Amino acid sequence: MREPGFWYGPPSLLSWLLRPVAAIYGAVAARRMARPGVRAGVPVICVGNYHLGGAGKTPVTLALAQMLRAMGEGPMVVSRGYGGSLEGPVEVDARRHMATEVGDEPLMMAERVQVVVARDRAAGAMLARELGASVVLLDDGLQNPALVKDVTLAVVDGARALGNGRIFPAGPLRAPLPPQLACTDALIVIGTGHAADELARTAAARGALVLRAAFVADPQAVERLQGRQVLAFAGIGDPQRFFATLRAQNIDVVETKTFADHHAYAPYEIKDLRARAAARNLTLVTTEKDMARIASEPRLSRHRAEVVPFKVALRIENETALRALLTDRLAAAQHSG
Repeated sequence: MREPGFWYGPPSLLSWLLRPVAAIYGAVAARRMARPGVRAGVPVICVGNYHLGGAGKTPVTLALAQMLRAMGEGPMVVSRGYGGSLEGPVEVDARRHMATEVGDEPLMMAERVQVVVARDRAAGAMLARELGASVVLLDDGLQNPALVKDVTLAVVDGARALGNGRIFPAGPLRAPLPPQLACTDALIVIGTGHAADELARTAAARGALVLRAAFVADPQAVERLQGRQVLAFAGIGDPQRFFATLRAQNIDVVETKTFADHHAYAPYEIKDLRARAAARNLTLVTTEKDMARIASEPRLSRHRAEVVPFKVALRIENETALRALLTDRLAAAQHSG
């Protein structure tokens, strides 16, 4: 979906008019969050956010997978597979599956970590355990009550934070903030903005570990684009953050094109982008998530050589504190389990 402008804009009459609907939605969401979950048989680490749209969950999940492997664990991601047609549970095969089947984020992550897609998160966790996972990384499951979580991490963008702070559809929140904060063990603020400072103070006051993180561009991707003028396009939750990341690397972004999050590209759209780039001698560049959709679609894959995927990783400050939290919680879960 493409988020309404008033979610992150000045006070809006439309947002005010939607408050009664938001109150109903929030009450239902809060009751759903309170339902008891089942244990997966292995520790569950949840990575989510308080609001709809992108905040950086996927890079956080990948960073956690790398950290857990360094700790001697065998992590496996369980995802709903948003945008995919398969109900699962099924292990994602990056060589065989398409983004339209398993979702773009699971397909992208499957290049680096084992991923299970399942509409039923509990069933997905059971399959991950059967496949040998010692830890389940629950992708985007903060509001989902299906599984008991041993650690819950919330991710927020430092520049956008929670927008107008209202519940969907009056704002971007998926549920009332208090019950979401109550289950948060760690808050990861991505970027250098200060919009999330108050949220961070509130989370810290409630006992959550608050960490800062930043995106680090892949040196090879940066080198490939140096000295070129580019046309950047993206169908993610916050395309402007992607464009800002490019410019922060002194990449000359001449033109941009935005699409809705998880946008399913049609052949004519990629052809149009190629034509626009060729007319101005520009290099096409997009995100890894967008490239996952393009490369896995047979009608589009022949265009992949004309598009540069811009890879980024996440650097978490005070990683030692996060590692200590994970070590303690995993030990407690394994002892009780």
